[in-house]
Amino acid sequence: MSALIERRADQRHGIAIETTDAAHLGASRRRLTAAQRRWLGESGFDATPGSFTLLPDSTGKLARVLVGVNPHDPLSALARLPYSLPEADYQLASEGVLADSSLVALGWALGAYQFTRYRKAKRAPAKLTLDADEMAVLTPLIDATYRVRDLVNTPTEDMGPEQLGDAIKALAKAHKAKVRDWVGEELLKANFPTIHAVGRASHREPRLIELGWGNSDDPRLVIVGKGVCFDSGGLNLKGGEGMRWMKKDMGGAAHAIALAGLIMQAQLPVRLTLLVPAVENAVAGNALRPGEVITTRAGLTVEVDNTDAEGRLILCDALAYAAEQRPGLIIDFATLTGAARVALGPELPALFANDDALATAALQAGAAVADPLWRLPLWRPYRRMLDSYLADCANAGASRHAGAITAALYLERFVPDGMPWLHLDTYAWNDADRPGRPRGGEAMGLRAIFALLQQRYSSQDAG
Repeated sequence: MSALIERRADQRHGIAIETTDAAHLGASRRRLTAAQRRWLGESGFDATPGSFTLLPDSTGKLARVLVGVNPHDPLSALARLPYSLPEADYQLASEGVLADSSLVALGWALGAYQFTRYRKAKRAPAKLTLDADEMAVLTPLIDATYRVRDLVNTPTEDMGPEQLGDAIKALAKAHKAKVRDWVGEELLKANFPTIHAVGRASHREPRLIELGWGNSDDPRLVIVGKGVCFDSGGLNLKGGEGMRWMKKDMGGAAHAIALAGLIMQAQLPVRLTLLVPAVENAVAGNALRPGEVITTRAGLTVEVDNTDAEGRLILCDALAYAAEQRPGLIIDFATLTGAARVALGPELPALFANDDALATAALQAGAAVADPLWRLPLWRPYRRMLDSYLADCANAGASRHAGAITAALYLERFVPDGMPWLHLDTYAWNDADRPGRPRGGEAMGLRAIFALLQQRYSSQDAG
């Protein structure tokens, strides 16, 4: 059930929610009636961020809500309220300390998310009323974030490679896009050997799904998403703790699918290709073995040092295929390395780029929409860490140093020099509940990259 409703002229707008902080609490008090001021004093409300108090009118009905906020964090300001306030319609008061209602409303909606595929919602959220223009801007972003969360939260039992393909086909149908896929042995015939090698041990056939949309005269854009629907680690088997949440290893694909939906919904002037290599990294008699050498689509040979470094293997064939289309930009999303989480923690996606101006634009776009990224370097001397004694390179190495960087450097080999490329190593997950970010699957970097693309393709000479 939506937590936002469009404000109509013939309807009551809702109970006012006023945001305040310690510096402005006195001004908020002066706007209240004498009885409300007494109530405020009795409640002990001090405008601490995250706190709120309900203020009645003279008849005892709820008339106003005061909410303590951090003015520098509008996204979290109201995110706890959809299930903390009584079910009713609310509106943001103009007197509050947060002037940008869009991020505040977005946070409200993101905080109202519930994953209800396997159990009923405990209650409906309180609703925030917005103007039609605000609704038009926010609804696609909310839907895209919910799409990522739903896809990642769904267990592998119901979200294997075939179901991931079905999600792409449903998106294509909604936007009149074209889809084709290569499944099982078709991958070998079409020269996608690393995708096949990683997924061949599963009873669910590996596949590469391609969505195409847009006018042929528009600049080409390719988005790639890592779709490892479950990662056991292969023969380099993960321990129980490491394997527990590996249903989320298709989080990169979820981001790529959601971003493609945003692009098509916004009718950005691009010729879009979405590529999702979808596999299950399983253990069986025909599983990929450490020490094997694979000739990739690009013709480079790769020695498999570790079968648990499988994401970069399926991505390298997809990136090589993406490069064959000679796009003006390639973007890939992947839940690729634990090293990125060690470096940046679970809330900050790592950004890699082969173009400084592009990277700067991405960082600025993320800051503007409260969806931060942090750039890590493509430190090319570290390529030696992936040296192989018998192949062009290895997919991993003996050292655990700079794991996120070496993974990105491996992917970079499959992107031609001079072709702009962004790589996001994202966690796609909340380990615990935070305001606007419930535990489970999460979109991290999605709004940042969409904002970047909106800027990049708003000019007619975009490349």
